[in-house]
Amino acid sequence: MRQPSVLFRFTRRLPDFERNAWLFLFSVIIGGVSFSIYQLYFNLYVLSLGFEKDFLGVLASIPSGVVLVLGLPLGVLADRIGRRTSLLLGNLGVTAATFILVSSASPAVMLAGVFLLGVSQAIFILSVGPFMMTASKESTRTALFSAQFGLNTLSGFAGSLLAGQLPRWLAGSLAASGAGIESPEAYRAVIALSAVLTLVSTIPLWLIMEPPEGWGASSPKAGADQLWRQITRPLVLKLIAPNIFIGFGAAILIPYMNVFFKERFDMPDDQLGMLFSLASVTTGVATLYGPKLAERFGKVRAVVFTQLASLAFMMLIGFGPGLFVAGLSFLLRGALMNLGGPLYQAFSMEQVPDGERATLNSAQTLVWELGWTVGPVLSGFVQQRYGFAPLFVATTIFYAIAALMTYAFFRNAETKPILQHERPPF
Repeated sequence: MRQPSVLFRFTRRLPDFERNAWLFLFSVIIGGVSFSIYQLYFNLYVLSLGFEKDFLGVLASIPSGVVLVLGLPLGVLADRIGRRTSLLLGNLGVTAATFILVSSASPAVMLAGVFLLGVSQAIFILSVGPFMMTASKESTRTALFSAQFGLNTLSGFAGSLLAGQLPRWLAGSLAASGAGIESPEAYRAVIALSAVLTLVSTIPLWLIMEPPEGWGASSPKAGADQLWRQITRPLVLKLIAPNIFIGFGAAILIPYMNVFFKERFDMPDDQLGMLFSLASVTTGVATLYGPKLAERFGKVRAVVFTQLASLAFMMLIGFGPGLFVAGLSFLLRGALMNLGGPLYQAFSMEQVPDGERATLNSAQTLVWELGWTVGPVLSGFVQQRYGFAPLFVATTIFYAIAALMTYAFFRNAETKPILQHERPPF
């Protein structure tokens, strides 16, 4: 008899999620559509205003610089005020920041917008992992982490597909003002729409019911000395170290993939949207197989294998013979590299007590943002003078270092496959 597919077993297990988890996942779907629209067009919007890539790199680095400075305090704040409040504040802040970014072409206004964006994204992201730990049972935890990541990327399919057509539709309504399909006015209207969707995604978060004692509110309030001891423990340092290399490798290249495809292959917006929508589908579907790999090999080995397997496709994107090879490699690289993300996040959260999870999350984000503070500025400089080739090589090397480091630190952390310890999540 034919075995049920992974997707079928996954959907059978979904009713085990708690109400809070379902509401959060509903918000993730709407937010994923919003983010995919913003991500596809913000770089193109900035360039359409006449700014150089150097300034684009500065804009991309500021949110990460904010997190680098405020990451730990915001993580502590998230532990104290509760996950629901943190998620709400983060989402509302992202909405406001996006509207600011499209309200004016003034460099000062745009810099203020990305500063608020960095603060808001930080407080939201730092609360996601600890929230999912609280909103899940041990038997469904891996499934919830994978569902969050998978639904986020799958909803990006709809967002990117829609985004590919939006400038054309909106340019028609703006024709009286002389705006074209790739005009700043068309891009501005598309990004404003993404802000509206972010605001809508706040509604399910508002409906989340926080337990009477509050998430994190009953945790001991660590002082600066205690926080320093927490994040400098050998285990915590090992957990956050790979993020340094992945963060820097990603920062110098991944945000500019839309610029790369548009410049090298002269892709129109609708084809670019189709490519990114397909990337969301392949990544989302691949994520559903994450728990299955974790059952067989353990979370750590699954992470290392998929990250290393993605590197060949990274090089084919940058140096392949044509658009077909580059596009196919783009899909496969994203699926493999991102498949292990939720597995490593779940593994990390399991290594520390509940009261320290947001602090660990903030420390991991802090070192990630270290790369994103420096990387975009350096990337803009390299792109302007040398093109994308050096960036593809550097990113591949950094990803390889991170994967090998994860294996060296944690290869013995899971002595048996998950299947031998407990019933698999699906």
